[in-house]
Amino acid sequence: MAIHKGDLVKIEYEGRFETGEVFDSSKHGDHSHPLEFLAGSGEVIAGMDKTVIGMKKDDEKEIIISSNEAYGDYDKDLKKQIPRNAIPKEPEPKVGMVLIMTIADGDRFPVKIVEVDDNFVTIDLNHPLAGKTLHFKIKILDVKKSLRKGLLDDQDAIDQDKHLDIESSKKDI
Repeated sequence: MAIHKGDLVKIEYEGRFETGEVFDSSKHGDHSHPLEFLAGSGEVIAGMDKTVIGMKKDDEKEIIISSNEAYGDYDKDLKKQIPRNAIPKEPEPKVGMVLIMTIADGDRFPVKIVEVDDNFVTIDLNHPLAGKTLHFKIKILDVKKSLRKGLLDDQDAIDQDKHLDIESSKKDI
């Protein structure tokens, strides 16, 4: 059974940089933590989402995913200076330290300190893998037709209708 958008997919994977260094894997020593996601739903990076479509249980593939299909290109404008007194004094902020930032909606994400002076701390808001080409080995462990498939199709129809409404309203202007 080929994987379609909305199917529940379970994969085993290993991610490497172009240097060959492993940055992530579903295998950890003698145990495994497969990744499970709805194909085509955007729960994983776009390059992975697109790759699994059409694959079948037990298929294996090696793929190369460019930054624009992964975590995006590195954006130097995402380096931001914040007043030093806006972050806790302890531990002492140091270059390379990672802080967890909470935004207004409650989401939390890591930010890396890239510069420290007497008045400001400069943080990098880019994802740590932004700008990197990623190499993956994947194996499809399981595929289940999802009850949510229809919901994903409905969302596509809603998105398309919104797009059409925007287009028609542009003509009225």
